[in-house]
Amino acid sequence: MNKVILMGRLTKAPEIKYLQDDNKTAMARYTLAVDRRYGKDRERKADFISCVTFGKNAEFAESYLKKGTKIVISGNIRTGSYTDSEGVKRYISNVVVEEHFFAESKKASDTDFKDEKDGFMSVPENEELPFE
Repeated sequence: MNKVILMGRLTKAPEIKYLQDDNKTAMARYTLAVDRRYGKDRERKADFISCVTFGKNAEFAESYLKKGTKIVISGNIRTGSYTDSEGVKRYISNVVVEEHFFAESKKASDTDFKDEKDGFMSVPENEELPFE
């Protein structure tokens, strides 16, 4: 079974192209930064996963996804190869996204995460909390 589920943040806005087929199908490419679990050294690391999606999903990506958006995707891994202009065989892997979902609210995605420490985000004193 070839099934992938990932959660991460877009490294930049999706690149959108329209295929030259009869339907002018939309295609979106983006890179997802996916955090790794902490290792022994407790240093944060991420993998950068190349993703591609087509049709309505690509149109959704064009309209709603931007750099830093946290999403969950599911799809499958596709591998392939090509020969570059210098005659060297290159191998590629992509996740073909079948569905994607927002992993946080719009308000949370607009928050500046630079002041995170130990996985906690600072909350301004004047902001009302949902509990007492």
